Amino acid sequence: MLFNSYVFIMLFFPICMIGYFGLNHLGKYTLAQLFLFAMSLWFYGFFNPSYLLIILGSISGNFLITRWMGKTQSEKWKKAELVIALLLNLGMLFYYKYYDFFLENLNMIVGTDFALRHLLLPLGISFFTFQQISYVVDAYRGKTEQYTFLEYASFVAYFPQLIAGPIVTHDELIPQFRDPLKKRFQWDHFGQGLYMFAMGLAKKVLLADVFGVAANWGFADLTQLDAVNGILVSLAYTFQIYFDFSGYCDMAIGIGRMMNLDLPVNFDSPYKSLTIEEFWDRWHKTLGRFLTQYIYIPLGGNRKGQVRTYVNILIVFIISGFWHGAQWAFVLWGILHGLFKIVNRHWSKFFAALHPAMNWLLTFSFVNFTWVLFRSESISQTLFFLRQMLKLECGPINENIVSAFQLPEIVFLGRHLPGIELLNAYPNLLLWVFYGGALALVLSAGNTYERMLCYKPSFRTMAVTVILLVWSILSLSGVSTFLYFNF
Repeated sequence: MLFNSYVFIMLFFPICMIGYFGLNHLGKYTLAQLFLFAMSLWFYGFFNPSYLLIILGSISGNFLITRWMGKTQSEKWKKAELVIALLLNLGMLFYYKYYDFFLENLNMIVGTDFALRHLLLPLGISFFTFQQISYVVDAYRGKTEQYTFLEYASFVAYFPQLIAGPIVTHDELIPQFRDPLKKRFQWDHFGQGLYMFAMGLAKKVLLADVFGVAANWGFADLTQLDAVNGILVSLAYTFQIYFDFSGYCDMAIGIGRMMNLDLPVNFDSPYKSLTIEEFWDRWHKTLGRFLTQYIYIPLGGNRKGQVRTYVNILIVFIISGFWHGAQWAFVLWGILHGLFKIVNRHWSKFFAALHPAMNWLLTFSFVNFTWVLFRSESISQTLFFLRQMLKLECGPINENIVSAFQLPEIVFLGRHLPGIELLNAYPNLLLWVFYGGALALVLSAGNTYERMLCYKPSFRTMAVTVILLVWSILSLSGVSTFLYFNF
C-alpha cells in the first residue's frame, strides 16, 4: 500500500487510528497492539498477499533464535546461534535480491547456462532484514529484553517504517508500545503529525513526481539528449530522489506522530552539505547508523591506522551500494562515494581552506553526477549519457521536458489570475520556476521535523496543512511508488 493513495488516506489510516486508539481507550491494550500488527500486515500484503509468508517467516525465525540465544549459557553455542541467524537473514536477502544477479554473472564469466528465476523482490526486504540483523546482534550482546512475540512482531512490521525505513532499533520503538501515556489520543500530536504528513505528501506528489516525468523521459531514450537537456535530466532526477525520499520520511514520521509513536529522523537537508561526509550524515541517517555500528566499527573503524580506516570506509560503501540494488552500477556508485569520502578525509586541510561555496559546488556536482549512475540501468548507459553531454551540443530544451512542468492547475490559474499569465505565454518560464524553486527549497528550507516540533496551532498552519493536503490529494493520479521501494 502507498501513503500517496486514496485507499490509504481515505480508508486504511482512518480505520487504523480509530481502531488502535479506540481499543486502547477501552483498556484493551494487548488487543490494540494486535490490531496494529494486523493493520501493518494488511498494509504490507495489500499488493501481493504472498509477501506475508516471507515477512511472517522472517519474524518468527528471528524471534525463536533470539529466544534460544537468551537461554544459552555457553558462549560458543551463543555465537553459533548468531551465525545461524545472520546466515538465514542474509541468505533470504541473497535469494530474493541477488540470486539472479549472481547466476547472470556466473554464466557470463564461467560460460555456464544456469536458468534465471526472475524472482519478484518482496517489498522492504532490505529494510526489515537489516532491522532484524541489528536486533539479533544486540540480542547476542545482551542488549535486548525478553520482549513478547507480539511486541517484537509489531516492532518489525510497524507499517510507517516497514517499506522504506527508517531502520529502527528495538529500544527506539518497543518501549513506546509499552508506554501508557502514548496509548491515549493527543490532539497536539495529531496536529503536528498531520502537518508533517501534508508536507511530505506535497513533496512527493507536487515535486518529486513532476521532476520524475522529466527524468523518466530522459533516461528512456538517451539519444535525444544533448548537453543542455542532459544537465536538465540529471538535475531532474537529483531533485526527484530528494523530494521523493524526503517526502516518504516526512510522511512516516508524521504518521507515527499522529499515533504518538516517534520514529528517528532519517533525512536532514543533505543537499546543504559542504562535504561528502556531511552528506552521508544527513542522507538516510539510519542506514548510515546501521552500517557504522554493525559493520564499520566491528571491522575496526578508525582504530587500526589510516590505511585500515580507508579500507573499512570503502568496504562499508561497497556494501551500501550493493544493498541498494543487484547491479554493478550500484556497486560502482558506492565505490565512488567511498573514494570521495577518503579523498575528503585525507586532504581535509585542502578542502577546509576552500570557500564554503566551492565545497558545496564540488559536493553537489559529485552527488548529481553519481545520481546518474544510480538511476541508470547499467554502467554502459551511464557512459553513453556522459558521452552525449560531452559532445557539447546545446540545442533547445526538449518539448518533453518543458511539458513535464505544465501542470493543469497552474495552466488553469494562468488563464484566470492576473500576474501569472506569463507562465502560459512562456512555457520555459514554468520549467525554470520549478528548477529554481527546488534549488531554493533544498538549500534554504528548514528541516520539516524541526518545524513540526515548533508547530503551534494557528489559522496559518491549519490553512497550509489543508491546502497542501487537498492539492496533493486532487493531484493523485495512478500508482506512483516511492523510489526506495525498489531497494
